Order: sequence, then C-alpha cells, then structure tokens
Amino acid sequence: MLREPLESGHITISRAARQADFPARFQLIAAMNPCPCGYQGHATKECRCTPDNIARYQNKISGPLLDRIDMQIQVPALPHEQLLQQADGESSALIAARVEQVHAIQLSRQGKQNQALSTAEIDRFCKPDSAGENILRNAMTHLHWSARGYHRALKVARTIADLAGADNIAAAHVAEAIQYRRALRDT
Repeated sequence: MLREPLESGHITISRAARQADFPARFQLIAAMNPCPCGYQGHATKECRCTPDNIARYQNKISGPLLDRIDMQIQVPALPHEQLLQQADGESSALIAARVEQVHAIQLSRQGKQNQALSTAEIDRFCKPDSAGENILRNAMTHLHWSARGYHRALKVARTIADLAGADNIAAAHVAEAIQYRRALRDT
C-alpha cells in the first residue's frame, strides 16, 4: 500500500463508482530488528535465530518496497557506557544551516530538490564521472538493482556531492550512496 504514494506523492482511493485523489508526499523513516530475537550481530548477546528464521523475518518486507527506500542503514547496538557519554557530534543548528544551504543550491541548479527529479532530469543533473559510473555499474550488477534503484542511488549521490560542495558527482560520492542503499538481503 505504501508503494504508490512513495513513488508518486499521491494516492487514489477507489470506492464503488467514485475515485478520489489525495496528496500523499511524505518522508518514510522506519526501523526494524535484524532478526526475530533482535540480537543478530550484537556485541554481547547471542542471536538464537536460525538462518531460515532470519530470512523469513527479513522477507516480510517486499523487494518492491525496499527498492523505493533510498537509504537503508544498519545501526548496531551501543554498549551502555557509550550511550551514557555526552555526544560529541555537530549541533543541530549547524546541520540545519548546511541542509538549508544545500537546498538553496538544488533550487538554484534545477528548480527542485534532488528527490523530486524525473528520469530525464536525473540524466541531466546527476551524471557521475567515469570512475563513479563504473562503480555504479558494478553495484547494479552485483546487487541486482532495478532501474529505479539505479536512479535513486544517483539522486542520493547528487545530494552527497551537494553536501560536500562539489559541482560534479565523483566516485567517492557514488560509493557512499551505494553504501546507503544496501538492502537487508544484499548484506
């Protein structure tokens, strides 16, 4: 049910002889455990799930839905001591300012955010250098990506390049985008 609004930004409800279109542009942020017991890959607790249980659990999310999720990141459990320490990262205000700056760059370059680019616009604004193209071609082959996956990775790479202040998409930007697109079944 999420595939249509994720792809198009609207949803059509059909009942009896009537149809209604509704805007449905949203950002999906989801989380799940790596396995049914939640401890696969945990540093101190042992996972008690069989490989079949893990595969069955992860296969509950359909491939077509995963294909529409641009960034899929595994976040390991942190030791208690590390959770209790003061965070040493950037402030939210600094990050927000950087995001605003990148948003302005995207609007100036193409009149919209990278995530809203059409296929033709991706070809125009998201062309990686030759090394990046080779990395992307290899990832498509080894990870069995669809055309949708390819285009979504390019849009993420364009955003990474924008955040780095780069005019062109380099191999490093493509490689980082690929790392964010690694589906559960590909790891």
